[in-house]
Amino acid sequence: MAQDLFHYDKMVEGALRGVVRDALARVAQDGLRGAHHFYIAFATTQPGVIVPEHLRERFPAEMTIVLQHQFWDLRVDDDTFSVTLSFHKQPERLIVPFAAVRSFADPSVDFALEFAAPQGAAEPVAALAAAAPPAPEAAAKSGAEVVTLDKFRKR
Repeated sequence: MAQDLFHYDKMVEGALRGVVRDALARVAQDGLRGAHHFYIAFATTQPGVIVPEHLRERFPAEMTIVLQHQFWDLRVDDDTFSVTLSFHKQPERLIVPFAAVRSFADPSVDFALEFAAPQGAAEPVAALAAAAPPAPEAAAKSGAEVVTLDKFRKR
């Protein structure tokens, strides 16, 4: 088989991360509509992730956040998103590069994406933030199909 000089797997992953970015940008502009809500899991150890130290200690590998009723000041740019969430009634600002996102789900429409762990990264441990189930589990319970990029990668 010929060598993949185009790195199609990286192109597909970038395109799917663009879906996450576009969904968040729409919410930042128009707010959440209908029953839509998002579970977003991200690697807390990735470069550029900014979370308060007490949350990083509680979620050293991966954290899942929920954007549903109580989130504020969602901002989206080309490479990152930032949002303020309430943790034990204390507002906390999070900044997350899209490269750190491990999964994204909107259970209201049975949609979920799952991304491979970055090369050299330890396999993350699912964690919980803002009192909601982790995205892959929520997607499985709702019957959503989780799309994993691993099935497209060469072994």
